[in-house]
Amino acid sequence: MKKPKKPADGTSLRDILAGDIAAILAGTHSNPFAVLGVHKTDEGYVARCFILGAEAVTATALDGSVIGELECLDPAGFFSGDVKLAKQQPVRYRARRGDVEWAVTDPYSFGPVLGPMDDYFARQGTHLRLFDKMGAHPLKHEGVQGFHFAVWAPNAQRVSVVGDFNNWDGRRHVMRFRSDSGIWEIFAPDVPAGVAYKFEIRGHDGVVLPLKADPFARRSELRPKTASVTANELVQVWDDSAHREHWASVDQRRQPISIYEVHAASWQRRDDGSMLSWDELASRLIPYCVDMGFTHIEFLPITEHPYDPSWGYQTTGLYAPTARFGEPEGFARFVNGCHKVGIGVILDWVPAHFPTDEHGLRWFDGTALYEHEDPRKGFHPDWNTAIYNFGRTEVLAYLLNNALYWAEKYHLDGLRVDAVASMLYLDYSRKHGEWIPNEYGGNENLEAVRFLQSMNTRLYGAHPGVMTIAEESTSWPKVSQPVHEGGLGFGFKWNMGFMHDTLSYLAREPVYRKYHHNELTFGLIYAFSENFVLPLSHDEVVHGKGSLIAKMAGDDWQKFANLRAYYAFMWGYPGKKLLFMGQEFAQWSEWSEERALDWNLLQYRMHEGMRRLVRDLNFTYRSKPALHARDCEGDGFEWLVVDDFENSVFAWLRKAPGEKPVAVITNFTPVYRENYTLRLPAEGRWREILNTDADIYGGSGKGNGGRVQAVNAGGGVQAVITLPPLATIMLEPEF
Repeated sequence: MKKPKKPADGTSLRDILAGDIAAILAGTHSNPFAVLGVHKTDEGYVARCFILGAEAVTATALDGSVIGELECLDPAGFFSGDVKLAKQQPVRYRARRGDVEWAVTDPYSFGPVLGPMDDYFARQGTHLRLFDKMGAHPLKHEGVQGFHFAVWAPNAQRVSVVGDFNNWDGRRHVMRFRSDSGIWEIFAPDVPAGVAYKFEIRGHDGVVLPLKADPFARRSELRPKTASVTANELVQVWDDSAHREHWASVDQRRQPISIYEVHAASWQRRDDGSMLSWDELASRLIPYCVDMGFTHIEFLPITEHPYDPSWGYQTTGLYAPTARFGEPEGFARFVNGCHKVGIGVILDWVPAHFPTDEHGLRWFDGTALYEHEDPRKGFHPDWNTAIYNFGRTEVLAYLLNNALYWAEKYHLDGLRVDAVASMLYLDYSRKHGEWIPNEYGGNENLEAVRFLQSMNTRLYGAHPGVMTIAEESTSWPKVSQPVHEGGLGFGFKWNMGFMHDTLSYLAREPVYRKYHHNELTFGLIYAFSENFVLPLSHDEVVHGKGSLIAKMAGDDWQKFANLRAYYAFMWGYPGKKLLFMGQEFAQWSEWSEERALDWNLLQYRMHEGMRRLVRDLNFTYRSKPALHARDCEGDGFEWLVVDDFENSVFAWLRKAPGEKPVAVITNFTPVYRENYTLRLPAEGRWREILNTDADIYGGSGKGNGGRVQAVNAGGGVQAVITLPPLATIMLEPEF
């Protein structure tokens, strides 16, 4: 921009710039970079600045040498003047008001940070390093340290970054608009880490929206505050190469996977009731999981969210570990600590919807940017949340980059993707007329399908040791099959049918169970159609559902016996395992996010016995390849007793090539059965490797004395065994 020259009629520079000055002072100028900063003229360079409260301004180079005195063109703080520079470069100002002097580095004298290739890939939705470009990042730019801010708001008239560093004044850091991508950016010199900030957005209609948190913020304020916080790049010395190399080199379907599902805020708390920090959680939770034999910890969402009772499922900061447990580095240390002892960490991830809090993504630039404008596609009636617009390339890139971000920056071992069914079906939880069919007239959300396929393809391609798990409750085909075979590409899928059928069965009094025998046998019809995880999750112990122990039929003794038998039935059943915290010691009360688990129950024999059983089940499952190596393949399962509905007995064989088989036998009645004839695949002595009725677990101590003998009785090999009441036993051949 050339410096305006004073015309012969004596019109002043102030008059020539009057419109720009007024707009800048009012905060309505859409491109202050065209006016403020350093500009080349026919005679040299001119510098212009807006410094609120200044009476006089001296321009200096970065080394402090004076390059010009600026003239005040408006007492509100607008200055302009020639400066002596050999080339275009950043400048600083010494501003004065009375005896007070302060320095200001001019943000408008810096060039852009993003380049044309960033614009191109961002617009195409194929930029896979957006988390390094968008949001707030520390940067030394053109010789000056500060933070670079970038945000996508294509329909805004003007976007400013505001925060503690500029007194939340939207006129002082108006951002540069990149029309090719719809991204606004600015380098803000001298901004330190740890400063609160938001974006002030003037919508297309000129109305200033409520301040918005940064969609790519890597750190946030502690609720009830809602601002984003500038953060240094994550620094963590990782000691997990062996852990990551192992999971990248194996077929995860053939590995033992037993997941402990945890709500970090309520697993344990300090004596005063406050939440533990990540380091405190590491010192308690990691040793506990090692001792209990779990292979993975799956956290309910730990991304930033404003409302505790949402449990993290209504997140407003998809890139920021919540401030409830300390700084982001604490979470990285936690993950590293888990990996050092061989425990994986899975994040419950929510790409299906987002809350409508005014500081969040909803109506972000004054338009339906991240969501659909039509509520028939863009609003979720069950959760009062907005639904991501999976047909928009920039939204897909935002979510895809988030999946890659957690795997790369925090070394997470997996993502459990929440509410996949709500993503797949356009008519999910909607009545006739409340949804819009797809282009073929169907109810499938084809855009969401393409997103999930792309996410899984990209994530597994970049991080082969990571696993993705779908919480998908319908019969959508090939959820855990490869994308190139027409699948969604997930590694695993939650087996919701197993959970519903087994809990329904065990809620019945044993005398009636024979009429519902098929509730437990039916699941084997589809058990190998997907790579299943068997979930006993938080969803089963909230909202009036009680706890797992409370769901069991019978008196207290029978409830404990039922639950012990059920756990061993599940650990012997094909599929990976997931158990929500507190259920491993049979907490009586329904889970609440407001308080810690009832750890005092462990002083009682029955609860401690349940915990010991779950521990032994985990180590048995992990140490016996027959129980895990063919979890997802039909050749690893063989029925031994499938139709004994009169006695409510179930028995099967778990097996793996070259390994000893394990027989799993369950008696789901309180009847003590001696001399029960069981077919077995081979003669010889079989060792009783687990019995849920053992005294150490709180049972009655009945069993087979540790061994049974299988003989060839002419019609095949069989053993006469004892079935304890309401119990599961496991047998393994000694030969």
